[in-house]
Amino acid sequence: ELKDFVSSLKFELTNAQKRAVNEILNDMKSERQMNRLVQGDVGSGKTIVAAIAIFNAVKCGYQCALMAPTEVLSHQHYETLSALFKGFDINVELLSGDISKKQKDEIKERLYLGQIDVIVGTHAVIQSDVKFKKLGIVITDEQHRFGVRQRALLNMKGKNPDVLVMTATPIPRTMALFIYGDLDISVIDELPPSRQKVDTYAVKPNVKARVYNFVNREILKGRQAYVICPLVEESDMLDAESAMETAKKLKKGYLKDARLGLLHGRMKPDEKEEVMSEFKKGKIDVLISTTVIEVGIDVPNATVMVIENADRFGLAQLHQLRGRVGRGDKKSYCILISDMDTDESRMRMKIMQTISDGFKIAQKDMEIRGTGEFFGMKQHGLPELKLADIFRDSKILRLTNGLSKELLSSGAIYSDEYYKLRKKVMEKFKEKAQKVSFN
Repeated sequence: ELKDFVSSLKFELTNAQKRAVNEILNDMKSERQMNRLVQGDVGSGKTIVAAIAIFNAVKCGYQCALMAPTEVLSHQHYETLSALFKGFDINVELLSGDISKKQKDEIKERLYLGQIDVIVGTHAVIQSDVKFKKLGIVITDEQHRFGVRQRALLNMKGKNPDVLVMTATPIPRTMALFIYGDLDISVIDELPPSRQKVDTYAVKPNVKARVYNFVNREILKGRQAYVICPLVEESDMLDAESAMETAKKLKKGYLKDARLGLLHGRMKPDEKEEVMSEFKKGKIDVLISTTVIEVGIDVPNATVMVIENADRFGLAQLHQLRGRVGRGDKKSYCILISDMDTDESRMRMKIMQTISDGFKIAQKDMEIRGTGEFFGMKQHGLPELKLADIFRDSKILRLTNGLSKELLSSGAIYSDEYYKLRKKVMEKFKEKAQKVSFN
């Protein structure tokens, strides 16, 4: 049946996707619990890899839980999986914050009775009253956006279910090893042939008129565009334009003839969903948004991404945003508006214009900003390296990681020989282990 499902897809899997699928299926066959991170660049096709894992689990008699960080993304996963599994007798349901209590109760009841095979949702799926009949696999999307405790709560819903975590934030392998040392890693480092290369331009604010003239020309061709601004409300401290202010200005000025939509993090889930739905249907020409659309939004007809105050974003974030366009067969463009008034900002804009590989961009981002700032580690309790350098000393990090796993799996760490090491680790990380969270 799995072969039938894969052959029913409208496209051929890339070699990188096939490799990740094989690694996952081998894990699922083995006696031990799967703990695997699938990381891939924007548009590399992680969702279909997860769908194959879900299909396999359901056809073996198990249920699946997929947790996404935002309502918008959970709705999209629900729609995608429902379409993929059509005709294969797999029941997919969405448990989100914007459905009635009656609907929620009914879904929870059916889930407990085993009448639902796949449940998709945000934090709603880890609530204490959400119970499964036979949970076999837990998938979290955008791993670094969930706290360790949130993921642990989801894992506890079954009897040692397989765990698959996905991230579209490409992380250099050594960094991934450092952050996700407890996980096996699959890397999807190849884009499907259908993915368009996005042309990227960095311009100064004094040519905004030309930028928005170009956006208008694309709209006349029947295309759509995004305009991204960093803040939700006007801030004197940060000279960044908010999405609401930008929408007002553009409606009165450059884009007065276009149909504009507004999306930001302070909107209610159903309001966000309505705007996204209108944009997907082509009823909105230009979506003005904060970074709430950074992850997972898929509108193939959108061909232009304009990012205001581009120097306010990290390189990895700019790359994520750029990945929202180029998803169809039409030529796509990303335009970064930046003052470029420092050497660093000029260097960052040049990197975006010359590099399209997310893994290379992530490495450059960490070299420029430091690993702590890249993941917000300082705020979230991850250990800072006192002497080691994450890139220069990658071999030592790998070796240490391997030895640590060996000590734990063999039980040697509990012997008298390693008493001092055990004590030191407990002293150093006891408090942090209770607090650690990635977001």
